[in-house]
Amino acid sequence: MKKIKFFEEEDRIEPLASVANLVDVMLVFSVALMVALVSYLQVPAMLQNKDYTVITNPGGVDMEIIIKEGQEIKHYEATTATGAGQGELLGQAYRLPDGRVIYVPADKK
Repeated sequence: MKKIKFFEEEDRIEPLASVANLVDVMLVFSVALMVALVSYLQVPAMLQNKDYTVITNPGGVDMEIIIKEGQEIKHYEATTATGAGQGELLGQAYRLPDGRVIYVPADKK
């Protein structure tokens, strides 16, 4: 009499096989999420070798200025503090009727 086997060696169910598929899905999802964040935050512009300045909410109390010069990135935030100290007059700025601003340097003494 021959014994009946329900599962052969190659037919065994591997419980970790489905976990490996879940790891693949999580990996693809995380890469897609990183690509979406990079494009949303406009990081490619920061990775280029161009200098630029970004001003968010200009004139507001929460205004921010981000300046990229070469490899250095500077971040400034607006405050309500008043500065004081000594300095020298650099020149004067005039706004024309059409909206343009002209800067006139001060005379060197």
